[in-house]
Amino acid sequence: MFLIDDILLAPIKSVVWLAKKINEVAEKELYDEGHIKKELMDLQLRFELNEISEEEYIKQEKELLARLDAAIARDTEKK
Repeated sequence: MFLIDDILLAPIKSVVWLAKKINEVAEKELYDEGHIKKELMDLQLRFELNEISEEEYIKQEKELLARLDAAIARDTEKK
């Protein structure tokens, strides 16, 4: 009986495992301070090269700084 359960539940377990891994990678990228700082530098470069407007720069900068603050707070909570 348990063998049949394992066989029938294997696809579901695989999907759950995959979803957890995707979530881990997404959270790591979202809260990685180095990645956020790189995005801020890229944003500043795009602004200096006139690829984006000042309004767009300010909007994206606020979002990135909020993410950076959240990442720092998250790291502080873990310690």
